[in-house]
Amino acid sequence: MTSLSRREFAARALAAGLAAKAEAAQTGSPGEWRNRQSGMAYRRLGRTGFHVSEMVMGGNTISPANWEHVLLALDMGLNYLDTAPAYGNGNSELGYANVLKARKRDTFFLNTKISAWDINRTKLYAELFASLSGSEQKKTQRLAQEEMEKRGVLNRDYLGEYFPSQAGELKGAALANVLARRYGGRIDRGKNYKQIILASFEESMKRLGAEYTDLLMCPHGASTPEEVSRHPEIFEAFEQLKKDGRVRYLGVSAHNDPAGVLNAAIDTGIYSVAMVAYSIVNRKWMEPVLEKAKRKDFGVVAMKVARPVYNGRGNGTPDDPARVKLIEDAMPGPLKRPQKAYLWALRNPNLSAVISEITGAALVRENLPLAAPRNG
Repeated sequence: MTSLSRREFAARALAAGLAAKAEAAQTGSPGEWRNRQSGMAYRRLGRTGFHVSEMVMGGNTISPANWEHVLLALDMGLNYLDTAPAYGNGNSELGYANVLKARKRDTFFLNTKISAWDINRTKLYAELFASLSGSEQKKTQRLAQEEMEKRGVLNRDYLGEYFPSQAGELKGAALANVLARRYGGRIDRGKNYKQIILASFEESMKRLGAEYTDLLMCPHGASTPEEVSRHPEIFEAFEQLKKDGRVRYLGVSAHNDPAGVLNAAIDTGIYSVAMVAYSIVNRKWMEPVLEKAKRKDFGVVAMKVARPVYNGRGNGTPDDPARVKLIEDAMPGPLKRPQKAYLWALRNPNLSAVISEITGAALVRENLPLAAPRNG
């Protein structure tokens, strides 16, 4: 097969993948549009009314030394930038600051997160746990384990195994939940929850050089439903920032128990958006809750779409042949495996977008065509 015929074969496979995607928002659909371009498909991000590009920019590898490809992505119609203080210890936000200087703020949607909240909560309860007697420690550990087993959150396909510390984060959060019910009165919630959110937000705005963010996700990486449903301090901080014109909508992100976290966030009536792990591997857990999100006009951005079937970063488990077979059977043809995973996810009409960790200009050109309109 010649080089030209291979390109033609890939182009046909891409066209077929685009044709199978769910319908995008139509021109003239009510809501807020930014950076609309003919070569990009957009979907409504739930009740926010934001029309976001079907693929959005992950921020984990953005830094002051690696940001110019974001401008290329914006030129191609992408309009949603994601970041967090935890990405590069603030370097992602510093890198995006260059984008904010180069482009008008109203040409894209910006999301940052509160990375310190869940880390601080787990640390506080780990310290409390250490102060307990041996018998009480065993009891709380048993209760936490029973909670995880009851919810089935340690199932390998549901867990996803995206990074080595993931299971530890889940276990720490489950233990914190038990301790919160039994000893929560020992924690100064205003100081350790609300004030940490407000302080983290101000530091993020300074790094970004921004006055406001369209979305604020807290917690960044919730592991249990309790983290979004039993902490009114999150809502108090959000309402204060919203009243001050600093934040428009509240969201949450979750690798662990994404169906449980998403369901709890929907039920609060306060969260408007979630960024949750969704892939061909965990679909049976996720898809019923994604349908609920659509009914409730709740925006969902899918993350870790490709990671279970393609460990390109190399910091998780090796590629699993059974998982690879799932995506290859669902999306046969010459496209690269991550491309197949993104196109497979975009078939779901209950998603607003997928997020991609786009590390440079080559990946911008490789991945963004997957978010083109169905008619090409």
